[in-house]
Amino acid sequence: MVKTAVELDIPFHDVDIMRIAWHGHYAKYLEIARCALLEQIDYNVPQMEASGYAWPVIDMRIRYAQPLHFQQKIRVEASLTEWEHRLKIDYMIKDAVSGKRLTKAYTVQVAVAIESGEMLYASPAVLLQKLGLEP
Repeated sequence: MVKTAVELDIPFHDVDIMRIAWHGHYAKYLEIARCALLEQIDYNVPQMEASGYAWPVIDMRIRYAQPLHFQQKIRVEASLTEWEHRLKIDYMIKDAVSGKRLTKAYTVQVAVAIESGEMLYASPAVLLQKLGLEP
């Protein structure tokens, strides 16, 4: 399984008056980890476009267990858990110091042929090649 982790500090511009991160910013933190994960297999957005596919997010779920606070150091872990018919990435946000779990999430993306706009029902061979599953 492909996995990675990134560490981030919660900046002031992401928090509300109570110094708690606004829930909408969590998608940004997941996106940073997702891009780092896809870089590991050399299939981030530029490589996706070059291969002729877009991979829009079609589903995202976030479970907010504990709030994120201004200046808190967090660790966002991302794991690729499905790839045959779609890309499913599971995330865990933890406090970088204590290791306490703060948030659990996932995103689902599907391959869309850029030229035709048609959604694929199986992942294209290029993804499986990047994962080392096909020659």
